[in-house]
Amino acid sequence: MKRVDLILSERELSAVIKAVEAAGAPGYSVMRHVTGKGPHGSVSEAMDFSGLGANAHVIIFCEPELLPKLREGIQPLLDYYGGVAYVAEVTPL
Repeated sequence: MKRVDLILSERELSAVIKAVEAAGAPGYSVMRHVTGKGPHGSVSEAMDFSGLGANAHVIIFCEPELLPKLREGIQPLLDYYGGVAYVAEVTPL
């Protein structure tokens, strides 16, 4: 089983969710207002009021066969709007 982690701007969240659902993902989790520090600097806590610049974290657990469809739908959005995606091998308890 695979775990896909996406970190992207909240503004693009609905487009990414549409791509995730179109790929046939069995489900996903979304955490909004994710802050932290990456290669482009930090996200300020002061942005919480307006939401501008806030990120979201989407987690998907799926079978490896779904990865090409996910990549096909999500990669163009990440290329255009920015964000990161990582895939890891996971083992259910």
